[in-house]
Amino acid sequence: MITVFFDGKCGLCSREINYYRKIAPRGVFEWRDITEHAGDLEKHGISLVEGLKQMRALDSDGQWHAGADAFILIWRQLDRWRVLAAIVALPIIRQIANLVYLLWAAWRFKRLTHCQLAAVEDGSRPT
Repeated sequence: MITVFFDGKCGLCSREINYYRKIAPRGVFEWRDITEHAGDLEKHGISLVEGLKQMRALDSDGQWHAGADAFILIWRQLDRWRVLAAIVALPIIRQIANLVYLLWAAWRFKRLTHCQLAAVEDGSRPT
């Protein structure tokens, strides 16, 4: 089972995850909205703020995947998405995808109020 930790208060994130839920085979994924279940990540030493900054997934071997790597993990399980996963997993493309994801995720984090409030509550400086 792959556990996907996502930001359920982010409209784009929720739409994308809901799409994956519809097309995913049964019994492969557990979907965890961290805005409702922050403790699930914290059990693994990952704060809510860290979880809001990047989507994360825990694979069946206990390995963590974050950002674009989490998407690759998800896409590998989905019909019609496996080809994209294989392409994005190529070394140079993976590096570019991770960089683009980090830039997008930082922009998203700065613009969403609930992310900024979580950072303040966590004692972090909002970014």
